[in-house]
Amino acid sequence: MLDRLLQWDKETLLYLNNLGTPSFDGFWSTVTHITTWFPLFFLFLLLFALKFPWREALLRIGLLTLLIFTITGLCNWVKIWVKRIRPCNDESVNSLMRMLHTPSDYSFFSGHASSSFAVTVLVFLLLKHKIKWAGLFFIWPILFSLSRLYLGVHYPLDVMVGALVGAFLAWLFFKSYIRLSHPA
Repeated sequence: MLDRLLQWDKETLLYLNNLGTPSFDGFWSTVTHITTWFPLFFLFLLLFALKFPWREALLRIGLLTLLIFTITGLCNWVKIWVKRIRPCNDESVNSLMRMLHTPSDYSFFSGHASSSFAVTVLVFLLLKHKIKWAGLFFIWPILFSLSRLYLGVHYPLDVMVGALVGAFLAWLFFKSYIRLSHPA
């Protein structure tokens, strides 16, 4: 069963990765860099400051910061524990795919997917009652995560698990925040 799942993972990556063309390489290489998204992060902070009293805004920003450190630490720990080789470094697939980046650390699970979905889910949950268009925030983690497949640095399962772990951890942080800030 696991062998079939990993084979599906490789085949799906090869299919998706080989859909890429040189005309889109610059776009996906830009999308994958965290600095590209700094204006979005500034928007998140600005929205907290505008939509909540300063004390509540600072608490929410603190919660978000704690979540970022938690998901980053968890992701790094899991990568070291699992030790899954990135597709760009895997000789069984790297000669069959387009590679634009070649990081050398481990692959499972995707830090880009986990952190972007964690941040977005928490920001969405904290702002959804104040901003009707908050669902648009999810464009970021979707593009950010897909860039990892396009570049050949993660398998689909790395990205899917990363997104699920990030979203779940954000939900857990949100529920804990609500419980602690509004005790019964």
